[in-house]
Amino acid sequence: MTGLAGIQRYLDSQKIDKTKPGWKVRLPKPPPDVDFKGVKVTWKLRTNVGDIAIELMPEVAPKHVTSTAYLTRLGFYDDVPFHRVIPGFMAQGGDPTGTGRNGPGYQYPGEFDPKVKHDRGGLLSMANAGPNTDGSQFFLTFVATPWLNGKHTIFGEIVSGMDTLKKLEEKGTQSGQPTAELKIVKATIEVE
Repeated sequence: MTGLAGIQRYLDSQKIDKTKPGWKVRLPKPPPDVDFKGVKVTWKLRTNVGDIAIELMPEVAPKHVTSTAYLTRLGFYDDVPFHRVIPGFMAQGGDPTGTGRNGPGYQYPGEFDPKVKHDRGGLLSMANAGPNTDGSQFFLTFVATPWLNGKHTIFGEIVSGMDTLKKLEEKGTQSGQPTAELKIVKATIEVE
């Protein structure tokens, strides 16, 4: 399958009923072989504190890019909170229930490239509860987090919106509970 067109064909064939309560936690897995090679894939997040554009890395983490594009096309990330924000570390979101305990109803393994490291802020990485538990929860780093190398898949980098990332960080606490509501209002995927 090729890119977003392949994902859309797959979505059309799945007939996902988004009117059912809890649909976001009972999704089928994304299509297995989506090809984003040779194109630029940008994940755009409109948050309630500003916009962030993230260039995804399909050459590093093709399953993570496919899953993110699939979930985004479904509207999965719309109105989903950043439920955990720790200054000097990261902002985490992607749990449709906002509790930090849920995902899309499927899991998959991490994808690791030794050349791609948690060596700076502004990276997009996948949260997990251990090996083979990647799903929909992600985090955006505020600083280098080298202790996460080989444990959490890096699959994107912020290309605009570092000011918005700073606003997210300003609303965080050491316990992780944000001091104000922080959420993704709308997520979109663009391919060039």
